Amino acid sequence: MTDTVVQQWIKLEEKALIGGGDARIERQHQLGKKTARERLTLLLDPSSFFEIDRLAVSPFLDAPELTDGVVAGFGSINGRKVAVYAQDFTIKGGSLGKRHAEKIAKIMDMAAKIGCPIIGIIDSGGARIDEGIHALAGYGAIFKRNCHYSGVVPQFSIIVGPCAGGAVYSPAITDVVFMTKDISQMFITGPQVIEEVLHQTITKEELGGIAAHGTQSGVAHVICATEDECFAALQDLLGYFPDSYLDQPPAGAPVPAIAIHSTPHIPENPQQAYNIKDVISTLVDDGFFELHQDYAANIVTCFARINGQVVGIIANQPLVKAGCIDINASCKAARFIRLCDSFGIAIVTLVDTPGYLPGIEQEHDGIIRHGAKLLYAYATATVPKITVILRKAIGGAYIVMGSKELGADINLAWPSAQIAVLGAKAAVTIMHGKALAGLTGQDKSLAQASLENAYTAEFLHPFTAAQHGYIDAIIKPEETREQISKAFQLTRDKIEMRPARKHGNIPL
Repeated sequence: MTDTVVQQWIKLEEKALIGGGDARIERQHQLGKKTARERLTLLLDPSSFFEIDRLAVSPFLDAPELTDGVVAGFGSINGRKVAVYAQDFTIKGGSLGKRHAEKIAKIMDMAAKIGCPIIGIIDSGGARIDEGIHALAGYGAIFKRNCHYSGVVPQFSIIVGPCAGGAVYSPAITDVVFMTKDISQMFITGPQVIEEVLHQTITKEELGGIAAHGTQSGVAHVICATEDECFAALQDLLGYFPDSYLDQPPAGAPVPAIAIHSTPHIPENPQQAYNIKDVISTLVDDGFFELHQDYAANIVTCFARINGQVVGIIANQPLVKAGCIDINASCKAARFIRLCDSFGIAIVTLVDTPGYLPGIEQEHDGIIRHGAKLLYAYATATVPKITVILRKAIGGAYIVMGSKELGADINLAWPSAQIAVLGAKAAVTIMHGKALAGLTGQDKSLAQASLENAYTAEFLHPFTAAQHGYIDAIIKPEETREQISKAFQLTRDKIEMRPARKHGNIPL
């Protein structure tokens, strides 16, 4: 190799490392954003990054730039291998062309072969107009891999800039989407198109920022204040996932029950609200990682460890809508269950719900179809499933929240559990409505209260369910953590056989 060739190579390498150049890097910083390589430095272990295709260029541009707008390769996070790509906004706005897409597809294919998570850092103006159909084909190649490798290796998307048009569908297929305040936007059609077509005025942030996707659409699972916080959150979350579906979730050191500092407690009055997260905190080893914290907050979905074992927790939240299950809660919980099931993460269900949220809007918007997703997810999940009924499990909500009939392995209940077709007030109205209609004033109030008390004493308890095997054991609240841990030890190696088929038809 001649000195001239070596010098030429060195110059190319140096040029590739500075992306679009100093002026564009400065502009990126002025926008409050880091560069692609700065982000990789934050995310990965020091000196662990192995870059591929650094000298890649587009075959369709008159003045192609090195890397073609994406930095891709492999590295490690806390010693664990990951495939990662970071779109470089300093090169043609991070737009995606054919060569750009080929780089991403290459590391995705390798990740599936070697069994490691895929992380995409998204900061892109979308499809590269200069490349036309080639850019669209590039997106299609990535989408196909997102779908084929779903459930094979964990896939994470970090949105730290624009993500517009068809580009949004890649993150939407991945397992967890992170967004960052002020700099993340996701939308199919931007504000300009909406204004031209629909004559509606809206900003990028209002249309596709963290408020829209963190609380309304449910597209974003984790919302962060800064890029640094975002990368730290992903590093934390990765600790709950295996490298692939063939591996076990990483175990932590067992934590004796005595190390847990408090006993779970809920109000004796079944109508009084409380924060289910306080109960969760007493059951887990050391905190939990919540997904969709501000979306469908009437149900909580989070990862945690119980005695060292990774678990996914689904819990009704009495503080919001009394813990009723609605359309968004159904979809949120169903997707979380399928995520856990994909990667061998055991499921804990904490039940306290009076039922599905009633209303004309819910019915017309499809609570039947969407509610069925939750039922389907529980029934088809094959990981260990432990359910604890804390208080109310009324009507169809009893069935859908991890009941024995849907395949839960161990079902427990506190003595305070109320398991019935209807709550006392609704049941008395239906059963004794005509008799009560003939009464007025205090006589009616006393009769109503007497009938409700009688119904509560006869039906609103866990004993009938336990006598007929729907509940495996009634336990004291202070025993909950220990009993869950024992149940997982029992079911850890279970094998669940299903009828042969291509796949089922989930009610999407």
